[in-house]
Amino acid sequence: MLKFVIFGIACFVLYKLLTNDRKKKVEVKQNHDEKLAKEGVLVKDPVCGTFVSKDSDIRIKEGDQVRCFCSYECRDKYLKMIQ
Repeated sequence: MLKFVIFGIACFVLYKLLTNDRKKKVEVKQNHDEKLAKEGVLVKDPVCGTFVSKDSDIRIKEGDQVRCFCSYECRDKYLKMIQ
């Protein structure tokens, strides 16, 4: 019985270590993307919020502003929203 309890605790600790590591990686990537956005290398997709390259091929021009998108689907959703 004691073996099962120790095994269960070990599995729980391992699970917590792995999930915490994933959360940390996501947090570091978000911080990195936000830093690049502040530097002007990346811009935020106005539909889904994903950071994309300022030189993205999927973009539209509205007056003086250029909007960049992560996908054609996001671009089409944006065009429907503004009409």
